[in-house]
Parts: sequence; C-alpha cells; structure tokens
Amino acid sequence: MELNQRKEQFSKAYVRAVAAVAGCSVDQPENDYDSVDLCIKAVDRDPVQPHRLELQLKCTSRDVLNAQCVRYPLNVKNYNDLRVTAFIPRLLVVVLVPENIGEWIQQSEQEMLLRHCAYWLSLRGMPETQNTSRVTVEFPRSNQFTAEALQSIMQRISQGDIP
Repeated sequence: MELNQRKEQFSKAYVRAVAAVAGCSVDQPENDYDSVDLCIKAVDRDPVQPHRLELQLKCTSRDVLNAQCVRYPLNVKNYNDLRVTAFIPRLLVVVLVPENIGEWIQQSEQEMLLRHCAYWLSLRGMPETQNTSRVTVEFPRSNQFTAEALQSIMQRISQGDIP
C-alpha cells in the first residue's frame, strides 16, 4: 500500500476511534465527489433524526504546526466544497503523524497510542479565493479533535448551532 493510502486509512481509524469514545457512529460515503470522507451521527440524542456531521480528512507528516496554530495547504476544490453553507455541517479534520510510519502507533498490553494529534476546522462562510491550486487554512491549536470536542460539536448541532 502506498504511503498516501496508509495516511488515509490511519486518519479514518483515528476519527473512528474518537467517534466510538464519543458515542457516535461513523459511515463512509461510497464516493468522495463533494469532499466528504466520513459522516458522523449522534444516534443516542435523537434516534428518529440523528444529528449529523460530515468530515473531510487529511493526514500529513509535514511540519505544519507552530506555537499558535496548524497551517495546512488545502486543495482549492476541497476549500470551496467545505466553505459552502450545506444543510449538514462540514468540518475539515487534519491528522498529524510522525514522518516515520513506524512511530504512528505504539502498542502494549496496557495501551495503544496513536501519534500525533488531529485538529478540526469549519470553513463555512470563508471567503472565495483567487488561488488556483491551494489555500492555506489555519486551525487554532485548541481545536483538537477529541471525544470531548466531538461531543460538544454534536451538542451544538443538536441545538441548531453550527460549529
């Protein structure tokens, strides 16, 4: 399997682990034509009409982290797909991993450690861009994609708020 395919699989596994702890289910659309890799549902809140969230996933070992934020160069197509006002809220999630694939995961009888961290960002309402290939987006470092953060995001969606 190529490195980019491994990164894609790792990012999906990372999000699925976070969602499981948060009590959410995860579905994968058959096609990724609109920049949606995974769909998250908070089924325990309203089983008749579960609250949903759509995610575009990216995984990188590049040095994109500084003291204040994560700066990620996103393809313009993904940027435009994620900035529109969609009925179901959409987030960009970037998973940062070490350059050496052997350091992505550590396992023992006591724990399984996934390295490094994931961050989330809503691009809803962001301005149009004149760029033709990439747009660098900035994630606050406080936007870690954790089980608690996902629960909070889903709670906001259940109240009609947009993350």
